[in-house]
Amino acid sequence: MSDLSVKVCGVTLKNPVIAASGTFGFGREYNEIYDISQIGGISTKGMTLQPRLGNPVPRIAEGKSVILNAVGLQNPGVDHFIKYDLPFLKQKNIAIIANVAGKSFDEYGEICAKLDGLVDFVELNISCPNVKAGGMAFGIKPESIEKVTRVAKSSLKITPLMVKLSPNVESIPANAQAAQKGGADCISLINTLTGMVIDIEKRRPVIANNTGGVSGAGIKPIALRMVYEAAHAVDIPVIGMGGITCGKDVIEFMMAGAKAVQVGTANFTNPNAIPEIISQTNDWLDKHGIKNINEIVDTLVLN
Repeated sequence: MSDLSVKVCGVTLKNPVIAASGTFGFGREYNEIYDISQIGGISTKGMTLQPRLGNPVPRIAEGKSVILNAVGLQNPGVDHFIKYDLPFLKQKNIAIIANVAGKSFDEYGEICAKLDGLVDFVELNISCPNVKAGGMAFGIKPESIEKVTRVAKSSLKITPLMVKLSPNVESIPANAQAAQKGGADCISLINTLTGMVIDIEKRRPVIANNTGGVSGAGIKPIALRMVYEAAHAVDIPVIGMGGITCGKDVIEFMMAGAKAVQVGTANFTNPNAIPEIISQTNDWLDKHGIKNINEIVDTLVLN
């Protein structure tokens, strides 16, 4: 077998395949299907300072090769996670990435301070509405990305900071550089694209929120391009995601410059997706005589 271990910001993952935020909860349900200790890590359900009920239903809609969601960050709050979910995850010997969101810059700082030293990474979800800036998302403009990153980083004395970038922007390279300038230790991308599905009989959007985040196999080419752009715009590690469903997808993202990947929507269609993807990745490396997965990172040769 090939050596699948990777090191990101000083944290060693047994393999580069991480469960993406919002698709794996806090790991308990999937652990009933297989022992999640075999995965590289988990990015938790997005957490806020206070519990949130989320958006009205319907929250999920299907498209062709994609799904749309507008869950609205339903979660039990960071204190509940620390008390009830974190002890369970620590038993699994996997990288724990706490995905967090706030309604203001100060909230991002507060939630990061609570988690500092307790998890392996904090991942900033900066695609939530910035209520102090007319509804603008934190992750759209480089200036706000740099500012929220700087605030979060100032609250983290021990834990590395990962910034999750939105694809709904003018320039991925500029936003990746803004995160690095703000003090990010690494970045992850892409978050969901914005889309809509319409019920033509009712002449209404299927989702109560009208629009939702698009994810799934259909977005992979877009995600792959953006990961390549980001990886060549910054000097910090990049975690790639977006439409990964098999081991070959992992290889593609890593060849494009990703040090590790996150798998999300595939978990909904196949609860055993991540273990299978890890096995398929290893099979490809063995077939090509590659002893260490890090050898393929950033090896893409452009035409």
